[in-house]
Amino acid sequence: MVAVPVYNTSGERTGQMEIDPDVLGGRVRPALLKQAIVAYLDHQRHYSARTRSRGMVVGSTRKLYRQKGTGRARAGTVRTGIRRGGGVTFAKQGPFPRKVLPRKMRSLARNSAVLAKIQSQDALVVDGFELDEPKTRVMVKLLTEVGAATGCVFATREPDANVYLSGRNIPKTEIRAVNQLTAYEVLRRKKLVFTKPAFEAFCRMAQAGGSGSSDRQG
Repeated sequence: MVAVPVYNTSGERTGQMEIDPDVLGGRVRPALLKQAIVAYLDHQRHYSARTRSRGMVVGSTRKLYRQKGTGRARAGTVRTGIRRGGGVTFAKQGPFPRKVLPRKMRSLARNSAVLAKIQSQDALVVDGFELDEPKTRVMVKLLTEVGAATGCVFATREPDANVYLSGRNIPKTEIRAVNQLTAYEVLRRKKLVFTKPAFEAFCRMAQAGGSGSSDRQG
C-alpha cells in the first residue's frame, strides 16, 4: 500500500489514506506516459492548415513559350509552384491522421501518472473543503497552506462551479472533476490535490478499471 497524506483546511496534517499500487498498475510506465502526452497534445491541434496545389489555382494549362530557341530556361504553365500566384508544391490537404489511444491505455496512463505523484510525495488529500460561493481568496489561502501554491491540479468529486470559479484565475492551477483527469494534466503541474470525496471516488474508479471522459485523449 502507498500512503497519501491528508490535510485539513488549515494546512495541518491529520492522517493519511492508502491505496494499493497494483490498482494503479503496480509501477510507473514512462513509455506509456509519453504516448498519452503525445496523443493529448495532438488532440489540442486544430489541423486547419490548407494550401492550394497547382491543380486548384486558376490559370491556363498552356505552356508559356516554346521549349527551345528562346534562350530562356524551360517553363511550363503559370500554375507551377515556382511562379508567383501558382500552386503550392506538396500542398497540405488532409485529412490529417490523429494519434488515438484505446480507453484502457488512457486509463492506465492516468493511473500511472497519479502513482508517480504519490511516489514523489507530490499528491495530497484535503479534508473538509467546501465553498458556498466563489472565493478566490479562500482558495489561494488553502493552496498556500498545503504547499500547492506554485502549481497544482485540484481534483473534485464532480464538477463544482464554486471551486472552479474560485480557482480558475490562480496561475498554474487547474480545477478538474476526478473523472476528467488525464495523464498530461496530472504531470503538468507540481502538485496533485484531491478533496477527500474525490480521492475516494478515484479509488473506486481505479478499482473498477474505469477511465476519464471517453472523448479526452491522454
